[in-house]
Amino acid sequence: MKSGKERREPAFRKDERREHRYWPVTVSYRDGEKSVRVYTAHVRATSFAEKQKKSPVVRETGIAWVGMQRV
Repeated sequence: MKSGKERREPAFRKDERREHRYWPVTVSYRDGEKSVRVYTAHVRATSFAEKQKKSPVVRETGIAWVGMQRV
């Protein structure tokens, strides 16, 4: 039997998809409507928000972090 240090860590603990990190981007338009897109990569969320800010019909954009810490 292998000791605790010699055992391999299960593959699911190394899996990045299990990190549960999301960045919803909220876009508010001048006519009062709101739209939300959710990204798993912060870089993509930031670039989407920057592109939307350039539009004349967009009032404001916001990025939030929604995540779950591992126990």
